[in-house]
Formats: sequence, C-alpha cells, structure tokens
Amino acid sequence: MNAFRYAQAHDAASALATMASDPGAAYIAGGTNVVDLMKDDVVRPTLLVDITRLPMRGIDTLPDGGVRLGALATMSEVADHAAVAARFPAVAQSLLLSASPQLRNMATIGGNVMQRTRCAYFRDVSQACNKRVPGSGCAAISGVNRQHAVVGGSKQCICTHPSDLAVALLSADAIVHVRGRSGDRAIPIDRFHVLPGTTPQRETVLERGDLITAVELPATASARTSFYLKVRDRASYEFALVSVAASLDVRAGTVRAARLALGGVAPIPWRSHDGERALVGKPANAGTFAAAAQAATRGMRGYGQNDFKIALAQRAIVRALSQVGAPS
Repeated sequence: MNAFRYAQAHDAASALATMASDPGAAYIAGGTNVVDLMKDDVVRPTLLVDITRLPMRGIDTLPDGGVRLGALATMSEVADHAAVAARFPAVAQSLLLSASPQLRNMATIGGNVMQRTRCAYFRDVSQACNKRVPGSGCAAISGVNRQHAVVGGSKQCICTHPSDLAVALLSADAIVHVRGRSGDRAIPIDRFHVLPGTTPQRETVLERGDLITAVELPATASARTSFYLKVRDRASYEFALVSVAASLDVRAGTVRAARLALGGVAPIPWRSHDGERALVGKPANAGTFAAAAQAATRGMRGYGQNDFKIALAQRAIVRALSQVGAPS
C-alpha cells in the first residue's frame, strides 16, 4: 500500500474543496472497496477524504410513497428499514444477499453503486487490464473468463459489475442525487453507469470530485411487487454468476408494467428493455415469462468458459418473473 494523507470533511463544501486540492485524492466512507484496492496496489490515492461525518445517513419516507436513502446509510440499515422492505422488496433482498453481515454493517449505499469490478485481472497488477492501465489489453478475453460478461462488453473489457444493489435499483427506477462543483443534479440510475466501449477506465457519468448525496426510490406501480434472485457458486459471501431483479404490475392477469434488470452478465447493471417489452400487455403466465427470457438474452454471447451464463440467465429470469407474477 502506498503512503497517503488523510483529511476529514465536515460538510459537503469542504469535501469538494479538499478533493479539488489534490488530483490524486479519493473519497472514503465504509472503505470496504477502496481499502482492498489500495492493498492490492490497484489504486494509489495520495489523499483520502473521509466523508463519514457528513449528514447523509438518513432514510426518509417521501409523501408520494417513495423512500430517500442517504448515501452514507449502511447496507444493513437500508435492508432492515421497514418502508424499504415493504415498498421495494427487491432492494432489501439484494442487500441481504450481498457480502457478509460484517461488511453490510460498514459498507454504504453510495459506495455500493460505485464499487469496482471483481475481475481477477483488474485486481492483479501483473496482468493486462485496460480498465486499470488503458491500452494494456484485456487478459480475460482469452483467459479464465467464467465470471465475465456475455453482453455489453467490448474488445477493451468484458468485466462484470459486482453490485447486487445497483441491479435492484434499476428495477426500482432509482435516482442518484449528486453534488459537484457546478451544483446539484439528479441522475436516473439507468444513465449512471457507462459501458466500457473504448474507454473502460470510465465507469460512471460522475465528474472528478462529484459526491453522491442520496439515492431516491420513487413510488411506482410495480415497486411493491418485486423480487431479487441471485445465482452464485456458493450460498454465502459470493458474487453473482447471474442475478435478476424483476418488478411487475399485474392487473386482471395482464402485465401492465414491468422492469427487468440483470446482474453478473455485463460491465454495468443491465436493464433489459427487450425483456420488458415482451411482458407488457401480455398475460402473466409461464409462456410469457419464457418469451421474455428469450428476448432478454437475445444477442448475448460467451467467451468459452462463460457460455453457460446465457441459459442460466434465461432460467433465472423465468424463475424471478414467476415469483412476482404468480396469481395471488
């Protein structure tokens, strides 16, 4: 681990100013991701700006039935919140299926959606990785790629995004609230992360020094009927091979609204608009769910060791949809 300086911010303005003072500065809150990367020598910040004293830990219910999550609220606090569990069950489920209880007690909501890939080549500084060192190559494409993307990747990068929560947030139409040097802005979660393309080192639309202040969960017709399914190699403390967040608004046996998001298959949390279109206006039955699974995985391709993910995703989609679309 490299030597670094430490500063504690007491308000958003001081956090932004301190970040601006050093081009090598980075924010730290729970530290469950950035400290690991520092230990592996993947990132080498010259200054860590501690934001844990900022007043951004609240979880507030909104008049319209939504919920606003402070960026510094922990995963455990959000998962255990009664309004989140009742109004956005997929969000609560995704958090409870993430990491370990000890990590959930430390890790924050803002940090979770910002976490870096768990690709072994990214985390091994002896290996070629365009995300870590642009232009160095992607060792995963011809290497051990069982865990890697089957959609959304590029010749530069086929990593997968590690967050369970971010997948569930897609199904909830979440909004990320950000404060930067130019003021406050609200970013829909489906525009927050960016595909690798030719610049895999850029992972979100955030600008240098931007600070996530909250994540808003707006009330929607399908939000209360949602489910998060995570398929992994083992039942404890493991990242998803494939995950599905499904939300359906079913009335009189017909799907009126749908949200379908996948994890473990792409460099970003992956929303399937094709899968959603295959659901809306159709009867909520096994045939519709199977057709949606086919539509959602159309165009996916593996790299040898991860070919199985496509069929696995189809089965997981059907299972998740059956959970939320079954007649009550």
